[in-house]
Amino acid sequence: MNIQSVNFKADGKLITFIKERLAKTTQFYDRTICTAVFLKVDNNHNRENKIVEMRMSVPGSDIVVTKERKSFEEAVDIAVDVLIRQLKKRKEKILKPQ
Repeated sequence: MNIQSVNFKADGKLITFIKERLAKTTQFYDRTICTAVFLKVDNNHNRENKIVEMRMSVPGSDIVVTKERKSFEEAVDIAVDVLIRQLKKRKEKILKPQ
């Protein structure tokens, strides 16, 4: 797992929070190769300026989720929920008899 914050230093609590949330994804799909998380702050005048991009490499392709919210924690929660949904779909597709 690789977590990068662009143009700022991420707090240790935020890094721990992200790791804990991403650990949940292994319950649904355990063949993840690697996950990259990018944290960005958009300098617009919008209150929802915290951007989280998650790129999860799984056999066959990558799953990319980008969410923008007013806090990183909220964006991470939503992004992980979307990742879990995508992983469930992928697993069903693989296990579906042809």
